[in-house]
Amino acid sequence: MATATGGKAFALSKNKNLHRAKSHKNDEFYTQLADIEAELQHYTEQFRGKVVYCNCDDPTMSNFYRYFKENFAVLGLKELIATGYVDQQATLFEGKPRKAIGVRFDGQHERPVYKK
Repeated sequence: MATATGGKAFALSKNKNLHRAKSHKNDEFYTQLADIEAELQHYTEQFRGKVVYCNCDDPTMSNFYRYFKENFAVLGLKELIATGYVDQQATLFEGKPRKAIGVRFDGQHERPVYKK
């Protein structure tokens, strides 16, 4: 790979996870819970009394959903809703229907919204 400074090749990122994902064609990267906590700690008052909607790949795997569920009372949320798809491998072009799922959390109970 050529650089703008000297035309010589340079070493790519030493991030092993990215290189491993590239070689295995795995491009699923999820935001880390610690990163979510570090950023959203500055906005706790803005969430009070609000409904939070998480459009996730999979609500059961989403760190955003996990963060809001675990901090529901502290943030003073009114409701937490997350939706996603069970079958992440299906595409619109394959003709296979994707199974949509959703969950609602009111601070006490987690209930399915729908399952198709």
